[in-house]
Amino acid sequence: MAKNSPVQIRVIIPALNEQGSIGKVVQHLPAQHIQQVIVVNNGSTDDTAAVAAQAGATVLDQPQPGYGNACLKGMDYLAQLPPNSTDIVVFIDGDFSDHPEELPQVVAPILDGQADMVIGSRALGQRQRGSMTMPQVFGNWLATRLLKLLYNVSFTDLGPFRAIRYDKLLALGMKDQNYGWTVEMQLKAARQKLRCTEVPVTYRKRIGTSKVSGTVKGTVMAGYKILYTIFKYL
Repeated sequence: MAKNSPVQIRVIIPALNEQGSIGKVVQHLPAQHIQQVIVVNNGSTDDTAAVAAQAGATVLDQPQPGYGNACLKGMDYLAQLPPNSTDIVVFIDGDFSDHPEELPQVVAPILDGQADMVIGSRALGQRQRGSMTMPQVFGNWLATRLLKLLYNVSFTDLGPFRAIRYDKLLALGMKDQNYGWTVEMQLKAARQKLRCTEVPVTYRKRIGTSKVSGTVKGTVMAGYKILYTIFKYL
């Protein structure tokens, strides 16, 4: 994929009760680099959908809970577009913890023809103190070590800010409906021998309370599902 070719980039943002942050995420994405921002409202009880629409995003509703379900809803939408409408899909969270303006550096290895999938690594980049809990840091370390041991692929993070060629994303056959989405993508990419790389990204404290790391139950369930997914696909 040549860098100077007309590349169609679409962004999918799963969002659950992110009215305080979703507008900032949409507005800080560099519009000159992307064709469409898709916010998947994952059962919010606040004004997430309205704020996202006001910021210029296409808003889809997915009342069935689960991060993976929201991402799959976004992919279902892409599948309804005319052929060749999407070249690269970017995923980013709706809590404004990642820096959306860093999208060009996340997609650059794909545009340069050097990679099929790029993970924005918080481990390689600058991370604001307190932006990740100790269980998150340890969980990422453990998961990436297991991916190296069991799938022979080197990652430093399971970060949500990522880009992938659309044709390669479809070939992965993504299925996970909740916490295992990110690691499923990475291990399936390894199994299919996709060219994967990482770029450092900046990470800050999120706006609002995390639905995962903000509760003991969420932390435990996420950790269990990530480990389950890693061993499930062996």
